[in-house]
Amino acid sequence: MYKVTALFFSLILFLPLISTAQVPAVEAAREFKDANAHQILSDYFELLKIPNVAGDIENINKNADFLISAFEKRGASMELLTLPDKPNVPPVIYGEINTPGANRTLILYVHYDGQPADPKNWTHAPWEPTLYSASMENNGNPIPFPSVSEPIDPEWRIYGRSASDDKVPFPAILATLDALNESDIPLTSNIKFFFDGEEEAGSPHVREFLERYKEKFEGDLWVFLDGPKHQSGRPQVVFGVRGVTGMEVTVYGPSRALHSGHYGGWSPVPGQMLADLLVSMKNETGEILIEGFNDSTAPITEADRKAFATLPDYDDQIREELGLSWTEFEDRSLIESFMYPTLTIKGLNSGNTGELARNVIPISATASLGIRLAKGNDPQDMQDKVEAHIQKQGYHIVREDPDKETKLKHRKIAKVTRSGGYPAMRTSINDPMAQQVVDAVERAASEEVILYPSYGGTLPIYHFEEVMQTPIVIVPIANHDNNQHAPDENIRIGNIWYGMEIYSSIFTMQ
Repeated sequence: MYKVTALFFSLILFLPLISTAQVPAVEAAREFKDANAHQILSDYFELLKIPNVAGDIENINKNADFLISAFEKRGASMELLTLPDKPNVPPVIYGEINTPGANRTLILYVHYDGQPADPKNWTHAPWEPTLYSASMENNGNPIPFPSVSEPIDPEWRIYGRSASDDKVPFPAILATLDALNESDIPLTSNIKFFFDGEEEAGSPHVREFLERYKEKFEGDLWVFLDGPKHQSGRPQVVFGVRGVTGMEVTVYGPSRALHSGHYGGWSPVPGQMLADLLVSMKNETGEILIEGFNDSTAPITEADRKAFATLPDYDDQIREELGLSWTEFEDRSLIESFMYPTLTIKGLNSGNTGELARNVIPISATASLGIRLAKGNDPQDMQDKVEAHIQKQGYHIVREDPDKETKLKHRKIAKVTRSGGYPAMRTSINDPMAQQVVDAVERAASEEVILYPSYGGTLPIYHFEEVMQTPIVIVPIANHDNNQHAPDENIRIGNIWYGMEIYSSIFTMQ
């Protein structure tokens, strides 16, 4: 049956969408939502009230207890997986729902930790979820939680840390299981759960969990429930993510800060040196000038090109929304840019600005560089290429701040501090198991599904692919304007309802 996959893929782009009225599970999800929306949201508010920064192990464990209790009430067998010699590592929450007669096992990934949040930068306290009549950008206002008799507008927003990234799958999964049970609609797959407690910290122990508990995670397809939908709002299935690495580069001037009047025009200025170095790496059009930077990048395939064709031409609207009159590589679409590695200046530091600016030449200047990796790029190799470029610009590379003897010996010195990272991952769009999910989303959606070869962002999926040797897809439900990782993170309530419809179709797909 696998021989028909390519034909199926080519046809699915042109078949008319199946009415969701023909999918009993989707109708059951909608009916359950209509009858229980207030309780679904009330329960979600309780979860959002629990702080969930990975380093806060006490509250991480409270999140885990909440989720274990909630899923056990739906008949799932749940347990905490720990690393016995590392008691302060957030546990993985593992669960199973075994379906009699099922010959397919789905492993659902969600992370229950969130980014740190500085309350000073938020309109409301990050872990005090607040309901809004619309997004803040659309002049929404805070509103009280509705009474049971009051209808819930899908355009309302919930503001709070992790409201979209990545706690939002939980209310949708739980309500979906309730809806199917209430309507006596059976699951068609065994379902396993992998809830990660330190994704926002880079999932530094995820590989150790996978290797230690590998037998538990055996299955046919990993379905990652994370990330935002396309900017157009259309449903999408994503087949991969970029990898990530990075480094900090510090260049040096005088051994002490110098008066810019007495020494300006004579002493080297670290900020200028660093600016020149960065300009040598990348030009204004976006072209990366580091030798060999793209050599290992996997080529764009014909299947990728067909997937691009499912996307609306939305780049102009995104530019307008972001206030951008131009973008790098003007002839390259946003989705196509995800297929290449990037070099981004994440931050710069040298001296002070504004009221704290002083008339001095600082002793150093530092740039934090982020490198997003495309399929085929190795993190260490890409760092090596950046360092080789720095050396070609005449810099002597060190790993610690140089002493005076070292500074006198070398004309230009750069301290390079490497970050960790992991490669990109991409499942073939033609994978037959992944296509089953595409079909399920297609059946639940009222619009054509967008097939995304790769997200621009990064998840630690490479470890799952390498250890488990199982195909992986991502099915996102959050609104694209959710402010993830930023102050005033939010979720549009209609996206929770969308998640229920999508999950109900996936959980009952043939």
